[in-house]
Amino acid sequence: MISKNLTDSLSLFLSVSFVTGVLAMFSQQPQDLVVVAGQPVTLPCSIPGYHGVVLWIKDGLALGVGRDLSGYPRYTVVGDHSTGEHHLRIQRVELMDDAVFECQAIQAAMRSRPARLTVLVPPEDPVIEGGPVVSLRAGDPLNLTCHADNAKPAASIIWIRNGEVLNGAMYSKTLLRDGRRESTVSTLYISPSNIETGQKIICRASNKAIPNGKETSVTIDIQHLPLVNLSVEPQPVLEGNLVKFHCSAKANPPVTQYRWAKGGNVIKEVSGDTYEVIVDHSFFTEAVSCEVTNPLGSTNISRNVDVYFGPRMAAEPQSLQVDLGSDAVFNCAWTGNPSLTIVWMKRGSGVVLSNENILTLKAVRQEDAGKYVCRAVVPRVGAGEKEVSLTVNGPPTISSTQTHQAPHGEKGQIKCFIRSTPPPDRIAWSWKETVLESGTSGRYTVETVSTEDGVLSTLTMSNIVPADFQTIYNCTAWNSFGSDTEIIRLKEQGGYTLSSAESLPVAVIIGVAVGAFVAFIVLIGTIGAFCCTRSQRSIATEMRLDFVLPCGASSWQLLKECYIQGFAKRLLP
Repeated sequence: MISKNLTDSLSLFLSVSFVTGVLAMFSQQPQDLVVVAGQPVTLPCSIPGYHGVVLWIKDGLALGVGRDLSGYPRYTVVGDHSTGEHHLRIQRVELMDDAVFECQAIQAAMRSRPARLTVLVPPEDPVIEGGPVVSLRAGDPLNLTCHADNAKPAASIIWIRNGEVLNGAMYSKTLLRDGRRESTVSTLYISPSNIETGQKIICRASNKAIPNGKETSVTIDIQHLPLVNLSVEPQPVLEGNLVKFHCSAKANPPVTQYRWAKGGNVIKEVSGDTYEVIVDHSFFTEAVSCEVTNPLGSTNISRNVDVYFGPRMAAEPQSLQVDLGSDAVFNCAWTGNPSLTIVWMKRGSGVVLSNENILTLKAVRQEDAGKYVCRAVVPRVGAGEKEVSLTVNGPPTISSTQTHQAPHGEKGQIKCFIRSTPPPDRIAWSWKETVLESGTSGRYTVETVSTEDGVLSTLTMSNIVPADFQTIYNCTAWNSFGSDTEIIRLKEQGGYTLSSAESLPVAVIIGVAVGAFVAFIVLIGTIGAFCCTRSQRSIATEMRLDFVLPCGASSWQLLKECYIQGFAKRLLP
C-alpha cells in the first residue's frame, strides 16, 4: 500500500511538472504568528509557476476551493493569482481563529509547513466587588476582591495604593468552558490599622494582549451600612397578575445602588428601588432579593411571593412493565398553591385508586394492564393530569370465534388473536396428525401478522372438503411465561353438516331407521306375492331373500339389524 501511494504521488508530481513545465515550489509559507483579538493578520503562501487549485486548511478542514471562501466572511485569499500568490487575510481576528493553518497545492501534491496562529485576548475590564466606594465601620478590616474575566492567557492582577504595589493578595484562576480563556480573581486583605477614609485602591489586570493593563479603583469611606425593608403588594396573588416590589433604605451616606435578583440570578434590567413584574409559579419558591449599596457596603433582603398557581409536575410518573403477580408502583408528584388534591384512576374505570403521590398495585393480573391517570387539582385555580401505561408480563391469551364458516369446495379461513407480553415465541396450528407454524403444507397455509394490540394468526384452507368440517383445529401460543390454546371448528356455510346430526336424539335416528325398514318390508312383500303366483312359494321366497338381503344377511331379523346399523353409520361418525 505504501509503495502504491508513493507511486501515485510521484506520477501526479511528474504529470504536474510536465504540464506546467516547471517544478512547483513554495517561495513563501505561513509562519507561526501571535496576534491580539480584533486585529487583522495575513498568512503568506506563494507558489510561483503553479496555476492549479490551492486550498487553505484550518485544523485539518478545508476553508474552500481556490479563492472562494464564501463560508468564512472574515477570510479572504489575496495576492496576485497569476504570480502564484495565495495569501490568507483574516479581518478582525477572533478567538475561534486560534488554530493551525496550512496552504496546499492540490495538483502538485504539496503542503506548506503547518503554521500556528495564536490569538491573545485581553481581559475584560477588571471589577472590584463593592466598588466604586467601599464603606466600613470603624475598626472593621477591609477585604477587596477583583476579578478580570475572559482573558487568554489568564490575566495577572496587582493592587496599588498611593503608587505602591500591595503584597499579600490571594490569587486564583478558572479555565472557562471553551478551554482557552480564563478568569482571574484576586482578594486583598487590609487590616483596620492600615485603612484610612478617602483612600483609593486600584486593581490592575494585564496579560500579553494588553501589557499596560486595565484598571479599576475603589474609594474607602468608613460609615454605616444601609438599613433595608422590602415590601410586596398585593399578597396573595394569582399567577399571571402584576406584583410590585418596593425596596426602601436608610443609609449614611445615601444609597448608591440597588441590585435585584430572583433565585440568585441578577435582574440586570432593573436598577431602581422598585421592581414590577407579572408573576408566575416560580416566584413561590424563588425569592426576590433587593441588595442596597452605599459607599460603605451592601445590605440584602429577600421575599417570596404567595402566588396561587395550578398543578405543575414535580416528579413525572414512568410507564411500567412488570411480571404477572408482581407489584407495580407509580410515583407522581405535583406542586401547586394553595394545597392540591391528587387522584389516581385507571383510564375508563372512574374508580379512585389512590389520593397519594404513590400508587401501588399488589400482585398485578392481566386485567390490570392498561392506562393509568394521575390527576392533580388546585381548587378554583386549575387542574393537570399525566397518563402512564402498565404492561403485565404473563402467558399468552388467545381470543377467537370457536366456529368459522366456509363454503364447500372453496377457500376458507380460521383465525386466532394472541395478546402476549412479552410477544409469543411460537404460534402453532394443529389438527389430526399435522402441526404447522408457518408457510404452506398441502392445502393449508399459516400466516402471522403483528398489530399494535397483539398477533393475528390465520390458517387458510384451499378447496374445502367435507372432512374439513369434521376436524378439530387447535391454535396454541407460547412465551417464556407459559402458553394458551384455543379449539376452533369449521362449519359449512349455508349447508347442513354432520355435526348437526350429532345433536339429534338416538330415538329419532332409530325411528327413521325403523320407518325405512318397514317401507322396505312392504316392498319385499309385494315382490314376494307377485313371485308366488308363478312358482312354488317356499323355494321362491328363499331365493328372493338370498338375492336381496344386504350385508350377507340370511334371515329377516338379520336384515333388520343390518339396515339399521348401516343407516346409523351414515349419520353418526
